[in-house]
Amino acid sequence: MRVAIAESELGDADEGEDPTVNRLEAMAAERLGKEDSVLVTSGTQGNMVAILSQCVRGDSVIVGRNTHINLGEAGGLSALAGVTMHALENTPDGGLDPDDVRSAINHDSRDWPKTGMVSLENTQNLLGGLVLDRSDVEQVADVAHEHDLPFHIDGARLFNAAVSVNIPVSDLVAAADTVTFCLSKGLAAPVGSVLCGSRETIEEARRWVKYLGGSMRQAGIIAAAGVYALDNMVDRLAEDHDNAQRLAKGLAAIPGLEIDPERVQSNIMFCHVDQAHSAELASLIDAEGIKFYDIGPELGWRFVTSYGITASDIDHALNVIDSVVRDYHRRSNGRSPKA
Repeated sequence: MRVAIAESELGDADEGEDPTVNRLEAMAAERLGKEDSVLVTSGTQGNMVAILSQCVRGDSVIVGRNTHINLGEAGGLSALAGVTMHALENTPDGGLDPDDVRSAINHDSRDWPKTGMVSLENTQNLLGGLVLDRSDVEQVADVAHEHDLPFHIDGARLFNAAVSVNIPVSDLVAAADTVTFCLSKGLAAPVGSVLCGSRETIEEARRWVKYLGGSMRQAGIIAAAGVYALDNMVDRLAEDHDNAQRLAKGLAAIPGLEIDPERVQSNIMFCHVDQAHSAELASLIDAEGIKFYDIGPELGWRFVTSYGITASDIDHALNVIDSVVRDYHRRSNGRSPKA
């Protein structure tokens, strides 16, 4: 990937003259079965541009309560796009109940924000990387389209989802009007995301990218890594899922940690710990070089497997975590925690 960056052919991407950016955008659109795509700086920018291109100020976007669009994008859509989030409870599988979506759509009331879009996230980050299959996606898309609403997928880890359910990514997003995916994360590029959709929508999206300061010049150095990622990093995502299972089963065997390996469907998981000890234990484990997020009492510890992490790395991490947890409880109360 670094060689591809160094050897990339460059031009002025702002004028559509960077051949490497053009190649990536054509490749992404074809891979996802859409007419066109645009390189953006991040998934957050891609989601914002998708909404700005298809909604108007004062609209609301129906999303899951635990989605990144709702909780992880700093309220930017309200501040900059002038839209609000109509957040519904996610189903246990991470999606949205089509009947809940149908009930939430508003076209007529002058008191409620007018519904402008329906959106799903796949995989579902804050629910532990849960994967939505084609049926999950299409049931919600059908409701949106029944009401002439655009349907957007925040697919930051979309290729993880496609690998998990073992179908082509284009089939998984066939019902989406727009979809983003990250070149970083599982695909292992250093930066960048792509927004895909119809030619008309992407043309409008390019205008919004410009407004937001995301239009770049010699962006082929970013796109080259993305091209390499799409060519070489998709099929190997199954290794990350296998390593996640290995980690989840190992964590479940450590007294005091709670996790259900059967709920781990991709490369993300959350492990619950007694909150009286969670922050201190996380700090002690971090000091031993094992990096993860301690997100707080509702979600717990978040672990992610990715490129460069091997099965032996997983075993090392488990040995460290087990040792730190057992030693901590011996020192704090003279006995091991309950399993």
